[in-house]
Amino acid sequence: MSVPETKFTQSGEVTIAYQVVGNGSLDLVMVPGFISHLEQAWEDPSFSRFLLHLASFSRLILFDKRGTGLSDRIGDIPTLEERMDDVLAVMDAAESQQAALFGVSEGGPMSVLFAATYPDKVSALILYGSIAKGGRAPDYPWGDDIEDEGMKAWLEGWRTEWGSAYGIESRAPSMAEDEVFHKWFAKYMRLGGSPSAVINIFKMIQAIDVRDILPTVRVPTLVLHRVGDLVVDIDQGRYLAENIPGAKIVELPGEDHLWWVGDTEALVNEVQVFLTGEQSTIEIDRVLATVLFTDIVDSTKRAAEMGDSRWKDVLDTHNVVMLREIDRFRGRTVRSTGDGFLAVFDGPGRAIRCGSAVSRELRQLGIEIRVGVHTGEIDLMGEDIGGISVNIAARVLAEAANNEVWTSRTVKDLVVGSGFEFTEKGNYSLKGVPGEWGLFSVEA
Repeated sequence: MSVPETKFTQSGEVTIAYQVVGNGSLDLVMVPGFISHLEQAWEDPSFSRFLLHLASFSRLILFDKRGTGLSDRIGDIPTLEERMDDVLAVMDAAESQQAALFGVSEGGPMSVLFAATYPDKVSALILYGSIAKGGRAPDYPWGDDIEDEGMKAWLEGWRTEWGSAYGIESRAPSMAEDEVFHKWFAKYMRLGGSPSAVINIFKMIQAIDVRDILPTVRVPTLVLHRVGDLVVDIDQGRYLAENIPGAKIVELPGEDHLWWVGDTEALVNEVQVFLTGEQSTIEIDRVLATVLFTDIVDSTKRAAEMGDSRWKDVLDTHNVVMLREIDRFRGRTVRSTGDGFLAVFDGPGRAIRCGSAVSRELRQLGIEIRVGVHTGEIDLMGEDIGGISVNIAARVLAEAANNEVWTSRTVKDLVVGSGFEFTEKGNYSLKGVPGEWGLFSVEA
């Protein structure tokens, strides 16, 4: 068949390649896992059949994530926040106001974060062979440890054997003896990314952790997982379904991790029934967001020392800087607290950068502030916001030191690969919030 036209759109300074296939009544964005190559995918009959089946009932939107395929190659490991921006850019370019997300494998965590952050843009969420966390933990006994000797050997294999269909025995065991598929898959991998890019992606996967975000997903969710998946254990799919409210899980037979091989008819049929069946309308009054609180250090004392007139000048200067920087980093000012601000952002990295920028600029003007940042589910109440996440952000602020930006562990985990450096400040009992919370300061 002829390859669909590849188009390009800008996401900040990065160019993202995308395709649109089909003209169904619903939009479906395919979020790739690991690496991809838009045009080479159509050269494999099984892959093209899979995509055309999806496009038979949807307007299918495909893209290569930054650093892979036909999209711009980058030197750094992309963050989940940057990849969310890429999806927004592709949807805008495709003139899609709302779409279902189909996140496969490593594309699943970003899809979860996107669905929780932009529920008005996501009609449904589908996760295939996916994960909530990349590495193992005492309460998450799956995944790999980057320091394991076996994992080191695996990564070295990617470096030395890249382009030779390395790993096909675990990713597509049903096709491991097919010489034609072998040849195509080797080329697909070569075109999809370089050895160093692949290793960087693996390192980023190890650091992913969206477990805290799962309960905040409010869109209809379908989890698909092959019972014998040799790459991602079925229990990781079950974990996703158990922790996303109302999620449905379908356990499919087979060992293949690649979604376009094996019994793809059964897989796509589940997607079609899920997306085209009757679904209740959900009132979106809760979303995932990053909450930023600031306040001026010793404001009451300084106001008394300065007098009303001079203190008003200080506040006016402070307010101008705060409003400008919140807007610059794509935040929304919720309200002024008198000697501080409450703002929300659609990405934790932008909130941290905003907090660092205002702290630095105001300190140069002789105004000391402190900043608290937390990511979680918030209640939308007109122009105001509420909920436990707002309270947590306020408590993080209360613990923060002068001229510092402090965050919760949730924020730290979500900005992996962003280049931020954190100092662990310890575990804190936050007033009115159950449990202990690990807090971190952001290094300037």
